[in-house]
Amino acid sequence: MLRIDFHGRLAKALLIAGLLAGFAAGAAACAGAKVIPPVGNTPAPQLSPTQKAAATWTAAATGTPEPTRTAPPTLTATPMPPTPTETATPTQTPTPHPMNILAARARSYPGSNITIVETLQPGVNYYRYIASYESDGLRIYGLLTKPIGKMPPTGWPAIVFNHGYIAPDVYRTTERYIAYVDNLARHGYIVFKIDYRGHDRSEGQATGAYGDPGYTDDVLNAVSALQAFPEADAQRIGMWGHSMGGFLTLRAMVISHEIKAGVIWAGVVGSYPDMVCCWRRATPGVPTRTPDPNFRSGWRMQWQNLYGSPEDNPDFWLGLSANSYLKDLSGPLQLHHGTGDTEVPIKFSQDLYQGLLSAGKTAEYYEYEGADHNLTPYFSLAMRRTIAFYDRYLKGEP
Repeated sequence: MLRIDFHGRLAKALLIAGLLAGFAAGAAACAGAKVIPPVGNTPAPQLSPTQKAAATWTAAATGTPEPTRTAPPTLTATPMPPTPTETATPTQTPTPHPMNILAARARSYPGSNITIVETLQPGVNYYRYIASYESDGLRIYGLLTKPIGKMPPTGWPAIVFNHGYIAPDVYRTTERYIAYVDNLARHGYIVFKIDYRGHDRSEGQATGAYGDPGYTDDVLNAVSALQAFPEADAQRIGMWGHSMGGFLTLRAMVISHEIKAGVIWAGVVGSYPDMVCCWRRATPGVPTRTPDPNFRSGWRMQWQNLYGSPEDNPDFWLGLSANSYLKDLSGPLQLHHGTGDTEVPIKFSQDLYQGLLSAGKTAEYYEYEGADHNLTPYFSLAMRRTIAFYDRYLKGEP
């Protein structure tokens, strides 16, 4: 605002006859003028913790420009220039963690054609092959079975088979889970037991399932590959998982709507906060098992250092957890767990089952008294229940 030196101008005015009254009136008017304070910038909106957990991750902050202020009256004929309009600088759009469920949904899983690499000795009523497909530009291999007989008009129902943790450097396609695959294949299902990246002949690095999205990508690309397989029914794709494979199965079923039914045995199906606090903790008085050089547990400590603990930053950890999205589960889910399991807490399956019921989902849960991580000695019973479940929800049988 222009400053007026009343004392100097008054001295000059006394020398000018006849102007004293007019000047005094003008000075009085200016002295009584009301000053309008400038309008400040409206602050950029901040994401709430809940919004972070939902991980829309696309909200950009916006600013409200400061209005141009009108100059107050002056005693000169030259108007004051307007104050420049201020523009708020947008804040950077947050980038979701790659393991966040909503980030996984934003990715594409195109799969590829399935290539038969080698023909193996057939089973009782099914063919066996080593086959491959593509995932994230990597060539992924696996054991593929196909029923012998007349194909249904829409194709055979198919199951993506997710094996549990086996040290990648000792894993072999045809040496583990043979009885599991055999039981499913005998009952008229295409079964694709995939070798995650870095396992046996599969390309890429075996980075583990819990701290890196690679295995999840391989699983979902296998679903797409089966949908493109000429003899599979694209609308009848199921999934089976054991232990770590159960983690992948649950995760896949809240990311994709293409999986019509799932079965999990002794699954690592706790939330991320549960896995941080309540899994693989040393038992007092019990010697620590020989460390596995291939077991990658570093994500727990690294993420807590970067993002805070689950108590300090629950939205981050819940955003990674499939358990936070059970209402989006793509189909019915059957759970099996033994009370004698020393590898994965049975509470993970118990809590998941209650969560599924609360979410209004179709779910079955079976406990096996004294059974270990492989459901020994109840393998045959658990397998009969598994096949009956698939027959009901993939084949549509009563």
